[in-house]
Amino acid sequence: MGNSIWLHDNFGKEIVESLSISNGATSVLFEVLALSGSDLAVTNREKEFIVWLNQWDQSIVGIGTVGFSISEMPWMKRDYNEAKRFLLSVIDSAINKHRWEDLNYTPNEEILLRILNHLRLLITNVQEEFRDESHYTEWSTTDELDEYPTIPNGFSRCSKHKILLSCHGCLLCNDGM
Repeated sequence: MGNSIWLHDNFGKEIVESLSISNGATSVLFEVLALSGSDLAVTNREKEFIVWLNQWDQSIVGIGTVGFSISEMPWMKRDYNEAKRFLLSVIDSAINKHRWEDLNYTPNEEILLRILNHLRLLITNVQEEFRDESHYTEWSTTDELDEYPTIPNGFSRCSKHKILLSCHGCLLCNDGM
């Protein structure tokens, strides 16, 4: 079983082939993105993107259930270009092995770099018309029944790993690191 990330829904033939990755590689991908993204995120919108990514925690949502289209990310028209540049910088930072030494294992560099470069290609090719702000609205709206807000108040960080927490807590702690 594995996971997939694809460019967009309902826009005809894909410009870029979807990214299909194993469960183990999925965990590694999101961990290195959490490390680089949490360090690079300055604005609330940048932090929201990292929190959104950190919510794809297989130890919580389930092995093999991490699949989404790039168009489902929390894009907004008002800052689309800035958000895209930010995500590309997060991926570039991960490609440059930012904080890989903080992992309690050594990632398979060849596989991880191939995955990161493919993800970069997907983000590069997302176009503004693929964006659907209803995904952001649905994701960011707190329901009275929610025990934990989707976007934690104040963008808290894990005291051990210094990464942004999602409503599931720390992605790295949840994975036993």
